[in-house]
Amino acid sequence: MKKGLTLLLSLTFVSSMLLAGCGNNNNNAADNANATSDPGNTTTATNAPATEAPVNDEPFEMTIRHTQVGADKQKRLAILQDVVNKVQEEVPGLTFKLDGVDSDVNRKEKLRGEMAAGNPPEIFDLFGSPDSKIYAKEGKLLDLTPILEELGIKDKFSNLDPFTYEGKIYGLPLGGSGEGFFYNKEYYDSKGWKAPTTFAELEQQLADIKADGKVPMAGASKAGWVPLMLANHLWSRYAGPDVTAKFATGEAKWSDPNVVKGFQKYQEWVDKGYFKKGELGFEYAEYTTQFTSGEAILMYDGTWKSSVFKEGQSGEGLIGKVGFFNMPPVDGGVGDQTALMRDVNNGYGFSASVADDERQLAAVKSFIKNLFNEDMQLRGLVEDGVLPAMKIDQSVLNQNITDGLMSEIVAVLNSAQSSFPAFDSLVQADVTTEISNIQIQKLIGGQTTPEKMGAALQKVQEEANAAVE
Repeated sequence: MKKGLTLLLSLTFVSSMLLAGCGNNNNNAADNANATSDPGNTTTATNAPATEAPVNDEPFEMTIRHTQVGADKQKRLAILQDVVNKVQEEVPGLTFKLDGVDSDVNRKEKLRGEMAAGNPPEIFDLFGSPDSKIYAKEGKLLDLTPILEELGIKDKFSNLDPFTYEGKIYGLPLGGSGEGFFYNKEYYDSKGWKAPTTFAELEQQLADIKADGKVPMAGASKAGWVPLMLANHLWSRYAGPDVTAKFATGEAKWSDPNVVKGFQKYQEWVDKGYFKKGELGFEYAEYTTQFTSGEAILMYDGTWKSSVFKEGQSGEGLIGKVGFFNMPPVDGGVGDQTALMRDVNNGYGFSASVADDERQLAAVKSFIKNLFNEDMQLRGLVEDGVLPAMKIDQSVLNQNITDGLMSEIVAVLNSAQSSFPAFDSLVQADVTTEISNIQIQKLIGGQTTPEKMGAALQKVQEEANAAVE
């Protein structure tokens, strides 16, 4: 990564001073030598040669909390490990302790508890909005603004809004993502099908796949965020891509008829058996396996899942046999019917306590320099399917994208006229907990209705809104 102009000028100034100092020291040494060799010279040498301040290389440890756990995240973990090695080489005495934790557990349990207790790791996986703003308001996050200015990368990111609070930056997005349908091209070709362009066509394909004895869509709803990816897109099709942002302001309600239509459509697909039976007991890893094994023909997931379909990964048997499409427009839907979920909400944050330790601060600067640069962004894209969060010239992207699936994904994302953030970046934590841990599972399990689900969510939403006022 190129250093910023400020840093470059600073180094030039320091270098020139050192050179000047060296010249003076050499002259002094020569004068002292002459004084010693000249018996007639009674001058006593009093200027000792200047020495550099000793480097503090005493051992110290810092923790990095990451979420690169599981077989399908090994590429991402390898990238992190390479960065760790570089930083440890640059910062004398430093040893990083890697603490791998499931993403959901880190965000909703461990990090929340650590922030409340005031002892988060020095470096940790951080969700942008609303988490970073909450922690920043509480003074728990390191202000990265001066560091980014020093490194010359403040304007290199495509969007830092999720990590910005009161004009200051408190976290950095590692990559971007979008969501849509992955589909088995080999199966589609055998049927003479193309990716659906209308909602009616999609529903006919789901029905035909079911009739063919296959599972239409992968399902794993033990963790509520997994089915909510698809549900979020459905209610955004029926009620508009901006509807979720209006819940926290009171401009829209979870109980609005069009929002409920999205819940109804999801329940309809569950009732028709379009997901694997028993999905409430399946973890996210099983979700992937259903698709890679050929059991399920479609899988609604984030673009990060493309990393599975590479050599050495669990889905390498489907290399060249997987496609990607956006959810088709629904009849009578509100707003832009090409919109899809796309954000840069996953990244890293740093404990505010780092500011009080000069060596830890140096380690954080080195970590940011070595992880957030064009080379690492391209490596994440090529090796792991993570969309860049930093600005990269399109010609450079084109040169590096040699994967057919990734090319297809980029084309789909570029064809969308607009995008919307995931629901959990727009509503309060209590609302996220209600829909993720209770309501979506109850809907899938037949323990509630779409109408009751909307009413229950709206009740929690109004309580959360009132608490902010």
